[in-house]
Amino acid sequence: MADQTLISWADMTFNPWVGCTRVSPACDGCYAAHLMETRMGRVKWGGPGVGSGTRERTSAANWRKPIAWNKKAAADGRRPFVFCSSLADVFDNEVPADWRFDLFTLIEATPNLVWLLLTKRPQNIVKMVKAVGFMPKNIAFGTTIEDRERATKNLASLVVAAGPRPLFLFASCEPLLGDLGDLSPWMKGDPHTQRRLEGERFERGIKIGADGWAKLPAVGWWITGGETDQGSHKARPTHPDWFRNIRDQALAHGLAYHHKQNGEWIAATEEHEYDTSRGNAGKPPAFIVATDGTVHCFDNKHAVGGIPMIKIGKKLSGRELDGVTHDAFPEVA
Repeated sequence: MADQTLISWADMTFNPWVGCTRVSPACDGCYAAHLMETRMGRVKWGGPGVGSGTRERTSAANWRKPIAWNKKAAADGRRPFVFCSSLADVFDNEVPADWRFDLFTLIEATPNLVWLLLTKRPQNIVKMVKAVGFMPKNIAFGTTIEDRERATKNLASLVVAAGPRPLFLFASCEPLLGDLGDLSPWMKGDPHTQRRLEGERFERGIKIGADGWAKLPAVGWWITGGETDQGSHKARPTHPDWFRNIRDQALAHGLAYHHKQNGEWIAATEEHEYDTSRGNAGKPPAFIVATDGTVHCFDNKHAVGGIPMIKIGKKLSGRELDGVTHDAFPEVA
Protein backbone atom coordinates (compact mmCIF):
# COMPACT_ATOMS: atom_id res chain seq x y z
CA MET A 1 0.00 0.00 0.00
CA ALA A 2 2.99 2.25 -0.60
CA ASP A 3 3.86 4.90 -3.16
CA GLN A 4 7.31 3.32 -3.24
CA THR A 5 8.62 -0.10 -2.27
CA LEU A 6 11.94 -1.63 -1.33
CA ILE A 7 11.07 -4.68 -3.44
CA SER A 8 13.61 -4.52 -6.26
CA TRP A 9 11.29 -5.90 -8.95
CA ALA A 10 8.45 -3.41 -8.42
CA ASP A 11 8.01 0.36 -8.21
CA MET A 12 4.96 0.37 -5.94
CA THR A 13 2.82 -2.06 -4.00
CA PHE A 14 -0.97 -2.00 -3.80
CA ASN A 15 -3.20 -4.10 -1.60
CA PRO A 16 -6.94 -3.99 -2.31
CA TRP A 17 -7.46 -6.17 0.76
CA VAL A 18 -5.36 -8.02 3.34
CA GLY A 19 -5.50 -11.60 4.57
CA CYS A 20 -4.85 -15.03 3.08
CA THR A 21 -4.52 -18.75 3.81
CA ARG A 22 -1.25 -20.68 3.92
CA VAL A 23 -1.21 -23.23 1.10
CA SER A 24 2.44 -24.21 0.48
CA PRO A 25 5.92 -24.39 2.08
CA ALA A 26 6.65 -20.85 0.84
CA CYS A 27 3.94 -19.65 3.23
CA ASP A 28 5.74 -20.95 6.33
CA GLY A 29 7.68 -17.71 6.74
CA CYS A 30 5.04 -15.37 5.32
CA TYR A 31 5.99 -11.72 5.75
CA ALA A 32 2.39 -10.60 5.34
CA ALA A 33 1.09 -12.96 8.03
CA HIS A 34 3.77 -11.87 10.48
CA LEU A 35 2.99 -8.19 9.83
CA MET A 36 -0.80 -8.22 9.54
CA GLU A 37 -1.62 -10.92 12.12
CA THR A 38 1.23 -11.30 14.60
CA ARG A 39 2.36 -7.68 14.84
CA MET A 40 -0.73 -5.65 13.94
CA GLY A 41 -3.56 -8.06 14.76
CA ARG A 42 -5.51 -6.79 11.77
CA VAL A 43 -6.67 -10.14 10.36
CA LYS A 44 -6.53 -13.83 11.16
CA TRP A 45 -4.32 -15.79 8.78
CA GLY A 46 -5.74 -19.06 7.52
CA GLY A 47 -3.99 -22.39 7.26
CA PRO A 48 -4.13 -26.08 8.10
CA GLY A 49 -5.96 -26.61 11.38
CA VAL A 50 -7.06 -22.99 11.82
CA GLY A 51 -9.58 -22.53 9.01
CA SER A 52 -9.57 -20.04 6.16
CA GLY A 53 -8.88 -16.92 8.26
CA THR A 54 -10.33 -13.48 7.62
CA ARG A 55 -10.04 -10.86 4.88
CA GLU A 56 -10.30 -7.09 5.22
CA ARG A 57 -10.75 -4.64 2.38
CA THR A 58 -8.47 -1.59 2.45
CA SER A 59 -9.68 1.99 2.63
CA ALA A 60 -11.20 4.08 -0.14
CA ALA A 61 -8.24 6.44 0.18
CA ASN A 62 -5.88 3.56 -0.53
CA TRP A 63 -7.92 2.58 -3.59
CA ARG A 64 -7.49 6.10 -4.97
CA LYS A 65 -3.68 5.93 -4.94
CA PRO A 66 -3.27 4.06 -8.25
CA ILE A 67 -5.29 6.77 -10.00
CA ALA A 68 -2.68 9.32 -8.90
CA TRP A 69 0.16 6.96 -9.87
CA ASN A 70 -1.38 6.50 -13.30
CA LYS A 71 -1.67 10.25 -13.84
CA LYS A 72 1.97 10.79 -12.88
CA ALA A 73 3.11 7.88 -15.06
CA ALA A 74 1.34 9.43 -18.05
CA ALA A 75 3.04 12.77 -17.38
CA ASP A 76 6.44 11.08 -16.98
CA GLY A 77 6.02 8.91 -20.07
CA ARG A 78 6.81 5.69 -18.22
CA ARG A 79 5.02 2.56 -17.05
CA PRO A 80 5.84 1.69 -13.42
CA PHE A 81 5.38 -1.86 -12.14
CA VAL A 82 2.81 -2.30 -9.36
CA PHE A 83 2.98 -5.44 -7.20
CA CYS A 84 -0.54 -6.51 -6.29
CA SER A 85 -1.00 -7.93 -3.67
CA SER A 86 1.88 -8.16 -1.20
CA LEU A 87 -0.45 -8.75 1.77
CA ALA A 88 -2.99 -11.02 0.10
CA ASP A 89 -3.66 -13.14 -3.00
CA VAL A 90 -5.87 -11.77 -5.78
CA PHE A 91 -6.96 -15.29 -6.75
CA ASP A 92 -7.75 -16.45 -3.22
CA ASN A 93 -10.94 -18.55 -3.09
CA GLU A 94 -12.13 -16.79 0.08
CA VAL A 95 -12.18 -13.31 -1.48
CA PRO A 96 -15.65 -12.01 -2.48
CA ALA A 97 -16.05 -11.94 -6.27
CA ASP A 98 -17.18 -8.31 -6.27
CA TRP A 99 -13.88 -7.25 -4.67
CA ARG A 100 -12.01 -8.81 -7.58
CA PHE A 101 -14.36 -7.11 -10.06
CA ASP A 102 -13.65 -3.75 -8.40
CA LEU A 103 -9.90 -4.41 -8.59
CA PHE A 104 -10.03 -5.25 -12.29
CA THR A 105 -12.08 -2.11 -12.89
CA LEU A 106 -9.37 -0.07 -11.16
CA ILE A 107 -6.65 -1.80 -13.18
CA GLU A 108 -8.45 -1.06 -16.44
CA ALA A 109 -8.76 2.60 -15.39
CA THR A 110 -4.98 2.86 -14.88
CA PRO A 111 -3.51 1.80 -18.26
CA ASN A 112 -0.13 3.46 -17.66
CA LEU A 113 0.61 1.06 -14.80
CA VAL A 114 1.87 -2.51 -15.23
CA TRP A 115 -0.01 -4.60 -12.68
CA LEU A 116 1.88 -7.64 -11.39
CA LEU A 117 -0.63 -10.16 -10.05
CA LEU A 118 1.43 -12.75 -8.18
CA THR A 119 -0.44 -15.79 -6.87
CA LYS A 120 0.15 -19.13 -5.20
CA ARG A 121 -3.11 -20.27 -6.81
CA PRO A 122 -2.48 -20.05 -10.57
CA GLN A 123 -5.09 -22.75 -11.20
CA ASN A 124 -7.70 -20.11 -10.32
CA ILE A 125 -6.59 -17.41 -12.73
CA VAL A 126 -8.55 -18.29 -15.86
CA LYS A 127 -11.83 -19.15 -14.15
CA MET A 128 -11.72 -16.07 -11.94
CA VAL A 129 -10.88 -13.75 -14.86
CA LYS A 130 -13.80 -15.30 -16.70
CA ALA A 131 -16.04 -14.61 -13.69
CA VAL A 132 -14.93 -10.96 -13.67
CA GLY A 133 -16.10 -10.72 -17.27
CA PHE A 134 -13.24 -8.72 -18.79
CA MET A 135 -9.46 -8.74 -18.90
CA PRO A 136 -7.46 -5.48 -18.61
CA LYS A 137 -4.54 -5.34 -21.04
CA ASN A 138 -2.06 -4.06 -18.45
CA ILE A 139 -1.98 -7.16 -16.24
CA ALA A 140 0.90 -9.63 -15.94
CA PHE A 141 0.30 -12.98 -14.23
CA GLY A 142 2.88 -14.60 -11.98
CA THR A 143 3.13 -17.52 -9.60
CA THR A 144 5.37 -18.52 -6.69
CA ILE A 145 7.72 -21.45 -7.28
CA GLU A 146 9.71 -22.60 -4.25
CA ASP A 147 10.47 -26.25 -5.07
CA ARG A 148 10.05 -28.89 -7.78
CA GLU A 149 6.56 -29.87 -6.69
CA ARG A 150 5.33 -26.29 -7.11
CA ALA A 151 7.30 -25.94 -10.35
CA THR A 152 5.50 -28.93 -11.84
CA LYS A 153 2.07 -27.90 -10.61
CA ASN A 154 2.08 -24.11 -10.72
CA LEU A 155 3.93 -23.52 -13.99
CA ALA A 156 1.53 -25.77 -15.89
CA SER A 157 -1.37 -23.66 -14.61
CA LEU A 158 0.46 -20.40 -15.27
CA VAL A 159 1.05 -21.04 -18.96
CA VAL A 160 -2.67 -21.78 -19.35
CA ALA A 161 -3.23 -18.25 -18.03
CA ALA A 162 -1.62 -16.93 -21.22
CA GLY A 163 -5.07 -17.50 -22.73
CA PRO A 164 -6.53 -14.20 -21.46
CA ARG A 165 -3.52 -12.48 -23.07
CA PRO A 166 -1.68 -10.82 -20.16
CA LEU A 167 1.30 -8.54 -20.79
CA PHE A 168 3.63 -11.40 -19.82
CA LEU A 169 3.98 -14.33 -17.43
CA PHE A 170 6.48 -14.38 -14.57
CA ALA A 171 7.72 -16.73 -11.87
CA SER A 172 8.80 -15.64 -8.39
CA CYS A 173 11.17 -18.29 -7.05
CA GLU A 174 11.27 -16.85 -3.55
CA PRO A 175 11.85 -18.27 -1.07
CA LEU A 176 13.76 -20.78 -3.18
CA LEU A 177 13.77 -23.99 -1.13
CA GLY A 178 15.13 -26.50 -3.63
CA ASP A 179 16.66 -27.12 -7.02
CA LEU A 180 13.99 -26.66 -9.71
CA GLY A 181 15.73 -28.85 -12.27
CA ASP A 182 15.02 -28.53 -15.99
CA LEU A 183 12.83 -25.51 -16.69
CA SER A 184 13.10 -25.59 -20.47
CA PRO A 185 9.43 -26.64 -21.00
CA TRP A 186 8.42 -23.28 -19.50
CA MET A 187 11.18 -21.21 -21.09
CA LYS A 188 11.47 -22.22 -24.74
CA GLY A 189 8.12 -20.89 -25.97
CA ASP A 190 7.00 -17.37 -26.87
CA PRO A 191 7.33 -14.92 -23.95
CA HIS A 192 5.39 -12.18 -25.78
CA THR A 193 1.86 -13.19 -24.83
CA GLN A 194 0.22 -10.05 -26.29
CA ARG A 195 2.47 -9.15 -29.20
CA ARG A 196 1.30 -10.25 -32.62
CA LEU A 197 3.77 -10.25 -35.49
CA GLU A 198 2.85 -10.10 -39.17
CA GLY A 199 0.87 -13.18 -40.13
CA GLU A 200 0.13 -14.21 -36.54
CA ARG A 201 -3.34 -14.41 -35.05
CA PHE A 202 -5.12 -15.48 -31.88
CA GLU A 203 -7.69 -18.27 -31.81
CA ARG A 204 -9.48 -19.09 -28.55
CA GLY A 205 -6.65 -17.58 -26.55
CA ILE A 206 -3.90 -19.44 -28.46
CA LYS A 207 -1.40 -17.57 -30.62
CA ILE A 208 -1.08 -19.05 -34.10
CA GLY A 209 2.16 -18.32 -35.91
CA ALA A 210 2.53 -17.20 -39.49
CA ASP A 211 3.27 -20.82 -40.40
CA GLY A 212 -0.13 -21.91 -39.06
CA TRP A 213 1.25 -23.71 -36.01
CA ALA A 214 0.40 -22.81 -32.42
CA LYS A 215 3.06 -20.85 -30.51
CA LEU A 216 3.23 -22.12 -26.97
CA PRO A 217 3.75 -19.43 -24.30
CA ALA A 218 6.87 -19.07 -22.20
CA VAL A 219 7.29 -17.66 -18.72
CA GLY A 220 9.16 -14.53 -19.69
CA TRP A 221 10.47 -13.19 -16.38
CA TRP A 222 12.25 -15.17 -13.66
CA ILE A 223 12.78 -13.74 -10.18
CA THR A 224 14.81 -15.48 -7.47
CA GLY A 225 15.36 -14.80 -3.79
CA GLY A 226 16.37 -16.37 -0.51
CA GLU A 227 14.27 -16.45 2.65
CA THR A 228 14.35 -14.01 5.57
CA ASP A 229 13.46 -14.45 9.24
CA GLN A 230 9.87 -13.62 10.17
CA GLY A 231 9.23 -13.68 13.89
CA SER A 232 9.56 -17.20 15.23
CA HIS A 233 10.13 -18.58 11.74
CA LYS A 234 13.83 -18.75 10.96
CA ALA A 235 14.98 -18.59 7.36
CA ARG A 236 15.93 -21.73 5.52
CA PRO A 237 19.15 -21.50 3.46
CA THR A 238 19.17 -21.47 -0.32
CA HIS A 239 22.07 -23.32 -1.94
CA PRO A 240 23.55 -20.86 -4.51
CA ASP A 241 23.53 -23.57 -7.17
CA TRP A 242 19.73 -23.40 -7.10
CA PHE A 243 19.90 -19.70 -8.02
CA ARG A 244 22.50 -20.40 -10.70
CA ASN A 245 20.38 -23.09 -12.28
CA ILE A 246 17.49 -20.68 -12.86
CA ARG A 247 19.77 -17.83 -13.91
CA ASP A 248 21.69 -19.88 -16.44
CA GLN A 249 18.58 -21.37 -18.03
CA ALA A 250 16.75 -18.04 -18.24
CA LEU A 251 19.70 -16.27 -19.84
CA ALA A 252 20.28 -19.16 -22.25
CA HIS A 253 16.69 -18.75 -23.46
CA GLY A 254 17.02 -14.97 -23.77
CA LEU A 255 14.60 -14.30 -20.89
CA ALA A 256 14.67 -11.60 -18.22
CA TYR A 257 16.29 -12.67 -14.96
CA HIS A 258 16.09 -10.71 -11.70
CA HIS A 259 17.80 -11.73 -8.46
CA LYS A 260 16.03 -10.00 -5.59
CA GLN A 261 18.09 -11.10 -2.61
CA ASN A 262 20.26 -13.85 -1.13
CA GLY A 263 18.26 -13.89 2.10
CA GLU A 264 19.66 -14.45 5.57
CA TRP A 265 22.26 -17.01 4.41
CA ILE A 266 25.25 -16.74 2.11
CA ALA A 267 27.98 -19.06 0.94
CA ALA A 268 31.04 -18.63 3.17
CA THR A 269 34.26 -17.50 1.50
CA GLU A 270 37.78 -16.67 2.62
CA GLU A 271 36.55 -13.13 3.32
CA HIS A 272 34.24 -14.34 6.07
CA GLU A 273 35.30 -15.20 9.58
CA TYR A 274 33.10 -17.97 10.88
CA ASP A 275 33.01 -20.66 13.52
CA THR A 276 32.83 -24.35 12.62
CA SER A 277 32.71 -25.62 16.19
CA ARG A 278 29.54 -23.81 17.31
CA GLY A 279 31.48 -22.68 20.34
CA ASN A 280 32.74 -19.22 19.41
CA ALA A 281 30.04 -16.65 20.06
CA GLY A 282 32.20 -13.95 18.50
CA LYS A 283 31.84 -15.37 15.00
CA PRO A 284 28.75 -16.40 13.04
CA PRO A 285 28.32 -20.19 13.04
CA ALA A 286 28.79 -21.99 9.75
CA PHE A 287 27.06 -25.12 8.54
CA ILE A 288 27.29 -27.36 5.51
CA VAL A 289 24.28 -26.98 3.21
CA ALA A 290 23.84 -29.89 0.82
CA THR A 291 22.34 -29.68 -2.65
CA ASP A 292 19.15 -31.28 -1.32
CA GLY A 293 18.76 -28.39 1.15
CA THR A 294 19.63 -30.31 4.30
CA VAL A 295 21.79 -28.51 6.85
CA HIS A 296 24.67 -30.38 8.50
CA CYS A 297 27.34 -29.72 11.08
CA PHE A 298 30.92 -29.59 9.84
CA ASP A 299 31.68 -33.06 11.14
CA ASN A 300 29.05 -34.60 8.85
CA LYS A 301 30.57 -36.47 5.90
CA HIS A 302 27.36 -37.21 4.03
CA ALA A 303 26.29 -33.76 2.80
CA VAL A 304 26.25 -34.38 -0.95
CA GLY A 305 27.39 -31.32 -2.87
CA GLY A 306 27.64 -29.46 0.41
CA ILE A 307 29.17 -26.01 0.79
CA PRO A 308 29.78 -23.96 3.95
CA MET A 309 27.11 -21.31 4.49
CA ILE A 310 26.71 -18.72 7.20
CA LYS A 311 23.72 -16.77 8.40
CA ILE A 312 24.70 -13.10 8.33
CA GLY A 313 21.37 -11.39 7.63
CA LYS A 314 19.63 -10.06 4.53
CA LYS A 315 21.39 -6.68 4.54
CA LEU A 316 24.91 -8.11 4.65
CA SER A 317 24.22 -10.97 2.25
CA GLY A 318 23.11 -8.47 -0.38
CA ARG A 319 21.75 -9.06 -3.88
CA GLU A 320 24.79 -10.10 -5.87
CA LEU A 321 25.02 -13.57 -7.35
CA ASP A 322 28.59 -14.51 -8.26
CA GLY A 323 29.52 -10.85 -8.05
CA VAL A 324 26.77 -9.64 -10.40
CA THR A 325 23.56 -7.76 -9.66
CA HIS A 326 20.79 -9.09 -11.91
CA ASP A 327 18.13 -6.41 -12.35
CA ALA A 328 16.43 -7.37 -15.61
CA PHE A 329 12.80 -6.49 -16.29
CA PRO A 330 10.63 -7.73 -19.16
CA GLU A 331 9.95 -5.39 -22.05
CA VAL A 332 6.50 -3.83 -22.22
CA ALA A 333 5.08 -1.62 -24.94
